[in-house]
Amino acid sequence: MRSKKLFKRFAAVLGLVTLAAGMAFATSGSTPPLSPDEALQRLMDGNQRYVENQMTGSKLCDLPTRTGLAKSQHPYAIILTCSDSRVPPEIIFDKGLGEIFVIRIAGNVPDPVVLGSIEYAAEHLGSPLVMVLGHERCGAVKATVDAKGKSSGSANIDAIVKTIAPSVKTAAKDCQACKDDKKCADTKKDEFVECVVDANVKTVAAGLTKKSKILDHLLHEKKIKIVAAKYDLDDGKVTLFK
Repeated sequence: MRSKKLFKRFAAVLGLVTLAAGMAFATSGSTPPLSPDEALQRLMDGNQRYVENQMTGSKLCDLPTRTGLAKSQHPYAIILTCSDSRVPPEIIFDKGLGEIFVIRIAGNVPDPVVLGSIEYAAEHLGSPLVMVLGHERCGAVKATVDAKGKSSGSANIDAIVKTIAPSVKTAAKDCQACKDDKKCADTKKDEFVECVVDANVKTVAAGLTKKSKILDHLLHEKKIKIVAAKYDLDDGKVTLFK
């Protein structure tokens, strides 16, 4: 009797170990790679769960998942977004370990280090989707609008402002809320800031392949897709720009 009980316990433990190993293997890249459109759909589905408060991503942060990812990673999306504490991609897209490769920098602007990080994920990790994600009421954008071409007193912050500044000029021309209002940056500041946020996101997304031969090649070969999007701080929804 005792030997039978021991055998049952051993079988149960063996079953759990086998299950964990199977889950780990499945997480480590045994599934076929996603297409750019499939990757984008996964992101948007996750955001919808987040908006509806039906999140499941935490289930992919368990021990088997962590173990399966310990020696390799195959994220299906690269997200370049702002450092703002209210915009964590893993949460707003309801994702777990190993799913998305996140690069965060104030104003979601690319410098050589950021570009190199995107290239690494796209070329070496095989991520098929690049999303540039801006957000409502971006502090870096607001600082750029407020600066009006003057120094902030910090060379480092000025570097961010300088990168975003061209989008201020673009917004001044294209912003519907500011049509026929040359002083829009002052009279309708909140609306103008949002126009600059939108212009900045689109400019960054469009400029990635101009600044990176690797990304340009991958896009030409249809191995990656680049999209621009914006996160709404109020309702949590991510909207894609066309």
